[in-house]
Amino acid sequence: MKGLKKKRRIQVIVLAFVALALSTGLIGYAMRDGINFFRAPSQVMADPPAATETFRLGGLVEEGSIVRGQGKTVTFSVTDGGATVPVAFTGILPDLFSENQGMIGTGKLVDGVFVAEEILAKHDESYMPKEVVDALKEQGMYKDPKAEPNG
Repeated sequence: MKGLKKKRRIQVIVLAFVALALSTGLIGYAMRDGINFFRAPSQVMADPPAATETFRLGGLVEEGSIVRGQGKTVTFSVTDGGATVPVAFTGILPDLFSENQGMIGTGKLVDGVFVAEEILAKHDESYMPKEVVDALKEQGMYKDPKAEPNG
């Protein structure tokens, strides 16, 4: 009788382990398209991703680069001080989207142009996404909006 209980207990443990491994694999498979990696313009230019890879691009909207095309298509450039990536977006831009402001876009790099599916802009005067701040600091382009002007 003791041998049967021990055997049953081992079977339950093995079955639980298999179920856990299977559920982890299914979750990973389901999330494979939902995980977007952040890249700064310098990283994109140094190591361009495949045309099928969806990723997030962040930086500052370059001054004088916003061009409104036919319909809802807008082109502009995003920079981190080290490199500049041209961006094309079809849709309605956020109200706070403007030149020299931080932004993050989700999309794909197609023939050297980042084709954005979604554009996010900072929501107030002091906020900028952490990834964008880190990338700008790396390039020496970050200006703290809370810093007092010298004068």
